[in-house]
Amino acid sequence: MPTWMRHQLLIIAATAVVMFSNLGGPRLWDRDEPRNAGCAAEMLTRGDWVVPVFNDELRTHKPVLLYWLMMSAYEVFGVSEFAARFWSALLSVGTVLMTYHMGRRLFDERAGLWSALALAPALMFSVAGRAATPDAVLIFCSTLAIFLYVQFAFPNAETVNRSPQFAWWQAALSYAAMGLAILAKGPVGLVLPTAVIGMFLLIARLPETTQAPGNHRWLRRLWTCLRPFAPLHFLRTCWAMRPLTALAVALAIALPWYVWVHLRTEGAWTEGFFYDHNLNRATQAMEGHRGSILFYPAALLVGLFPFSVFLAPLARDLVIEVRRKSAWRFGYIFALCWVGVYVALFSLAKTKLPSYITPCYPGAALLIGAFFSRLLARETNFSHKWLQFSAAVTMLVGLVVAIALPIASHVLLPGEEWLGVLGLVPLVVGALCWKFAREQQYTRLARTFATGAVAFTALLMALVTQRVDRHQQSHELLAAIYARTDAPEVGYYDCLEPSWVFYGTEPLSNLANIAEHDSRTPELAQVANSTHWQPRRRIPIDEFLSASANRYVITTRKQWDTLQSKLGGDITLLAETPYFLKKKSELVVLGHKQPAEISTAERTLPERLERYR
Repeated sequence: MPTWMRHQLLIIAATAVVMFSNLGGPRLWDRDEPRNAGCAAEMLTRGDWVVPVFNDELRTHKPVLLYWLMMSAYEVFGVSEFAARFWSALLSVGTVLMTYHMGRRLFDERAGLWSALALAPALMFSVAGRAATPDAVLIFCSTLAIFLYVQFAFPNAETVNRSPQFAWWQAALSYAAMGLAILAKGPVGLVLPTAVIGMFLLIARLPETTQAPGNHRWLRRLWTCLRPFAPLHFLRTCWAMRPLTALAVALAIALPWYVWVHLRTEGAWTEGFFYDHNLNRATQAMEGHRGSILFYPAALLVGLFPFSVFLAPLARDLVIEVRRKSAWRFGYIFALCWVGVYVALFSLAKTKLPSYITPCYPGAALLIGAFFSRLLARETNFSHKWLQFSAAVTMLVGLVVAIALPIASHVLLPGEEWLGVLGLVPLVVGALCWKFAREQQYTRLARTFATGAVAFTALLMALVTQRVDRHQQSHELLAAIYARTDAPEVGYYDCLEPSWVFYGTEPLSNLANIAEHDSRTPELAQVANSTHWQPRRRIPIDEFLSASANRYVITTRKQWDTLQSKLGGDITLLAETPYFLKKKSELVVLGHKQPAEISTAERTLPERLERYR
C-alpha cells in the first residue's frame, strides 16, 4: 500500500474518533445549534427549500447551504441531533484530508501527515466539526477553494519556488468552491480566500533583484513591507487572479438563491442579512462580542490546542527557515498569508468571536506539520530545551484542568467533580514528552503527543459534553405542559432558549409585559396566505393567557414573583426547574389551574422530547 494511502487511513481514523464519537449524544446546545437545526426542520416540514424560517419567523442570520445539508440528513436519518451535526463532522474529515494533501504539495508527505494530525484534535476546529452551525461548512468550502489553487498552481513540489500560474478553468473550479462558501456564510466566503491567494501572489511574484533604497535598517524594512503593494505590481497581480472569472463563477453559484429569497421575502431577508448580520457586525460590537487587537492571536493559541504548545520552538525555526530562503520558503509564506489575512481582517471588525477565524486553522496546521517534519528529520536549529518547554506547558494545562474543572463543576454541575481526571491526559502526555525531549527521542515524542491530543479532545467532546448535558433540565417544563394536553399553545416571557422550539416541535409566542408598549425590534413573521413578511405583534402576557385555558407561558421565577398578583387567581405555577448554568435562577411554567381538557389517558410527548422524559 502506498505511503499516502496509509497516511489517509490513519488521518480518517483519527479525525473520525474526534468528530463522530457520541456525536448525537448531547442535546443541541443553546443557542445557535437549535436555531439552525430547527430552521432546517421547519423548512423541511413546510416543503420550502428557499426561505429560512425558525419559530415561524424569518431567519436572516445565515444563508441556506447549511439548512440544505441538514434537510438532506433529516431525510436519511430523521430529525435528530446526529442528523443535524452529521454534515459538519463529515466535512471536517474532508477538510483534514485536504490539509494533508496541501502539506504534501507545499512541503513533503511527512509534513502533510503532521499537518492533518495537528488540525484534527484542535479544540475550536473540533467544536466546529461537532456543532450544527455553518462554521464547518464554511471551513470546508474555503479550504476547498485554496486546496484547488495549490493543486493547480503547484503541480509538483518543485514548482512551489516559481511564480505560480493556473489556467482559467482551474481558476473557475477554485472560485466555484468560493461560491459555495458564499452560500454557507455570505460574502466572506469569497473575499477572504481570494485575499489569502492574492496576498501570497503579491509576495511570490515580486522580482528578486530589487534592492531596498538607502542604508538605514528602518528604510529597508519599510520597503520590504510596501513592495507587494506597489500600484503597478498590485494591479498586475489582481488581473492575474482572473477577477472577471471569479465574479462570474462565484455569482453563478450563489446569486440565484440570493435573488430568489430576496423576491420571496420582498427584500426582508436581504436587508436583515446584509445590514444587520454583516455591516453592523463589522462596524459595531454586537451582543457584547468585543475584544482588543490581541483577541484573535489569543483565540488562535487556545483554539489550536493541544499542538499550539509548540508555538515557541516553531516560531524560532520558522524565522530561521524563511530568512535563509529554504526550499520550503514559499510554502511557509503561503501558510503565513492564510493565517495572517484572517487574523488581520477580523481584528478590524468590531464584533469578535473565536469562531470567525477557524477557516485559517488549516493554514496554521500546515506550519505545525512542516515543523514536525523537520523535527523528525533532525533538521531544526534549536536546543531540545525548547521542546521541554512545550512539554512543560502541556503539563501545566493538565494541572489547570485537573484543578479548575472540579471547582467549576462543584459550582455549576454538582456531582461532576470527577471530570477533573481529564487533566491526567495532558499531564501524563506532557511528562512523557518532557522525558523524550530530554533524551532527543523525537519520533516517540511526536507519536505520544499526537495520540494524547486525539484522546484528550475526543474525551472532552464525547464524554464531558454528555455529562454537562445531563444537567439541562428545561425539557421537564415542556414535559409538564404535554402532560396536560396534546396540543398546547406556548409562549415565553423575558427569556427564550431556542431548544424549547426545536424539542417542543411547535412555535412559541414572544409575549410582552402587561399593557406595556414593546420597544424592542420585533421579528419578521409571514402573513397568512402571502409571501409578505412584517413585524409580529407581541401579545401582552395577560391577554395571551386569558384567551384560552390551553395556553402556557415559560418565564423565570423572578418574573413570576412580579406578575403573580397581576395575572389573577386562576393562573398558577405548574412546574419549576433550575435555569441551566445560571446560578440562583429558575425557569417556571405558568398556566390555568384547570386545563381546557382533562383526560386520564396517557399524554404523548413529541418524539424529539420523549427521549429526555
